[in-house]
Formats: sequence, structure tokens, C-alpha cells
Amino acid sequence: MTELLIRNGTVYVPAGPRKADVLVSDGVVTKVEPGLALTAEGTEVDARGKYVLPGAVDVHVHSRDPGFPEKEDFGTLTAAAAAGGVTVVLDMPNTVPAVDSAGVLESKSALARSKAHVDFGLWGLIRSSTTPEQLESMAEAGAIGFKAYLAYSFSLSRKQVLYSPGDDDPDLEPPADYGTLSRLAPVVARLGLPLAIHAEDPTILTAFRRPVLTYTDLLDSRPPDAEAVAISAAAAVARDAGANLHVAHLSSAVGLKAAEDAIRAGTALTLETCPQFLLLTADDFDRVGTAMKMLPPVRTAADRAALVDGLKRGVIGMVSTDHAPHTDEEKSLSFEEVPAGSPGVQTLYLSCLQLAKDLGDVWLAPQWVSRAPAEFAGLEESKGCIAPGFDADLVIVDPKMRTRVRPEDMRSRQRHGALNDHEFDFAIDEVYLRGEPVTRGGKPRGRMVRPALVAR
Repeated sequence: MTELLIRNGTVYVPAGPRKADVLVSDGVVTKVEPGLALTAEGTEVDARGKYVLPGAVDVHVHSRDPGFPEKEDFGTLTAAAAAGGVTVVLDMPNTVPAVDSAGVLESKSALARSKAHVDFGLWGLIRSSTTPEQLESMAEAGAIGFKAYLAYSFSLSRKQVLYSPGDDDPDLEPPADYGTLSRLAPVVARLGLPLAIHAEDPTILTAFRRPVLTYTDLLDSRPPDAEAVAISAAAAVARDAGANLHVAHLSSAVGLKAAEDAIRAGTALTLETCPQFLLLTADDFDRVGTAMKMLPPVRTAADRAALVDGLKRGVIGMVSTDHAPHTDEEKSLSFEEVPAGSPGVQTLYLSCLQLAKDLGDVWLAPQWVSRAPAEFAGLEESKGCIAPGFDADLVIVDPKMRTRVRPEDMRSRQRHGALNDHEFDFAIDEVYLRGEPVTRGGKPRGRMVRPALVAR
């Protein structure tokens, strides 16, 4: 038996922060209390003056692996996650090939295990042609939940999710729509897994289509009403089926209002938003540049204020990143040509610590990025908490050191992200995955996580 003892830190436990030591045996937390000592061979770490936090669970990342490893693979994704205190990443299914069957999910899991420096889970894809049997088999294979990309077609030859409005190519399967959700939501409800949506209504996007040459064009082409309408319609379907609806990357004030209306109407609905929507506004584009091109877009100061307020009130329960890197070369193209997306997993914890501090309670951050997302993903028995019996996924944070986001420190393949040059009043000191340090790289040790309580 090997042990790790982290002494003298301020530990975030389920009841809140407390001065305590954390004893870890064979990768599992065994005791959290003052005055502990090693009982076997092991390592002691002095965390005096520092925070000891549970590792973050990022419920929304895009590894690009397989298909586009030059943009990102599981090795670089999880190295960036480890550097930022994220010890579980949940990878979205729109890789190439898309994760639309149990076989693809199992193949992707094997690939990820060979490269991952932190633990990972996998979302399954809902296509317009998806069958109940496919959902059941993906759930059996360990899917965290299912994601429907409203307004996005599916290339049958490339096995790829694509945004291609108005294209009548016979190779393109029509997008999953509200009819698809109505047909499959009862199955998802029975399986006990979340039904996630990319919330943009295709009819509104079609009505506002235009050439996207400037940031203003981007905003005009993706109006917030598209988000609100998609949330309202999907919520009605989910409510009728008894499914748990999850809205990915909430970006707007009207989207938040639609979600709150749905919750009041009785929909079981969870919301995630992202640091870029909480820290940036459209006015930042002139400073940030094409790294800020993403979908949905960063919107107005009023939208940001509404999202921060929703997070503070607890209506928005978690913060994820929508980590979606491309190569720096791709992101240096003209605005019209540059692909949408930005890295973010490495700065998730720091972003939320800063936001929580600015709101007056730094201890909100581990709730947003660790406890709530672990419970959402069905991992509440092993992740998201520092308590006996939980995996020793631990993050030591120094609240007296500052961090400036610099490309040379980023571990994703895309070094220049939307939060370049942001400064935070915290620094990640060390990160442990099941009691072993992971910030320095080394042999991949990540495992696939599965929801603990899934009805079969």
C-alpha cells in the first residue's frame, strides 16, 4: 500500500472549506481531518496557505480524436486538462467517425485509454435515423448521455456531423429535429441518462443566413432567439417524455429565460455555460481576434450579465468549456474561412475561481466545475468530492500566486485561445489523479468513467 498525505491546506469538503489534512491510500481518499500522519510508505505534501480542491469534471470537450488529431488528440487534450486541474473530461460525439453506435464508442474508448492523462467519459450521438436499440447498446457500452445537434446534418460517407444549411447533397442525412427528440426521448428517459442538445433552432438560422465576413455578421447570423426557441421546444418534448434535458453552452439572456420558463413548467432541465460567455463580450473581438470565433458566439454585455446572474442564483448549475481547438494556422485564416472553436480546458478552474472570487465566494468554483458536473454525469459515487471512499483526484491551488494565460504555457495543439492574456488571482500548484501527480505528463493513466446509476 502506498499513501499520500496532503497537510495543512484549506480543503473543500461537502460541507464547505475546512482546515484539514487529506490521507490517500492506493488512489482513494481515506481520511479528511486535522493532525493526520502517514501509516505506510508514502509522500507528504505541505499545502499550508493553499486550497485543496476536488478535480474538475469538464462535461463538454471536443478531443478531435480520431479524425483530426492534428487539431487535438486525447494526449494533448488531457495534458491540457491535467495542467488546469481537470481530472475528468467528457468528450462530445461529433468526432470522425461520430459516436453513433456501441462499436464506435468502444473503439474510441480504446483509443482514448492509450493516450489519456486524466479520466474520460464519452457522449453518444443522436442522429435523425438513430434507433432505440442503438441508444440502448451505447448506454450498455458506457455512454454518459446522448447529444443531438439540432440544425446539423450528418455526412453518411464521412461519418461526420456538419453544419451545411441549404445543401441538398444526397450524402447528407437531415439533422435530428424535434420529431427525432419526441421519438427517442422516452428511451433516453428509461435509460436514466441526460438528453443534451446543441440549442439552435434551424428555421431561425435559415431565416438569418448571410455571408459571415465580420463578427457582426456572425452575431446577426446566429441570433439568440434561435437558442431560446430550441430550448423551449426541446423542453416540451423532454417534459412529456420524463427525460432529463441538458442545454449545452448556454450563451444568451433569452435562452436563460426560456430555460427558466421550462423549469417552472416542470421540465427536468440542467444548464451549462462556459467561461468565454462569463468573461468576454462581443466588444472583446477587436482585442482577441479570430480565436474568439465560436458557435454559439460570445454575445453582448447584457447577455454576459444575465449568465453570471443565473450562475450566481444556481439556475445555471455548472460551467464547462466547449473546448474545441483547431490548429493555430487554421485560426489565422480570414474571418470568413476560420473554423469556429477555441481551447479552454486548461483555464476552466482558474476562470471559475476568479469569477467566484469576484462574486464574493471563491468556494462556489468547485461546486460549478466539480461537484455539480460529477452528479450530473452519474459519477457522484467516485468523483467531484474530497471525502473517504472517493477517488483522490485533487487540485492544490495557490491563492497568493497569479497566472497569466500565455500561448507558450498552453498544452493544447491550438496555443492561442479566446482567453489569451487573461490574468487570474490563482495558480494551479499540483494536480493528482487517484493520488498520483499528473501535471508533469508521464505514462497515460486515464480510465473511462461510466454513470453509476443507469436503468437498464
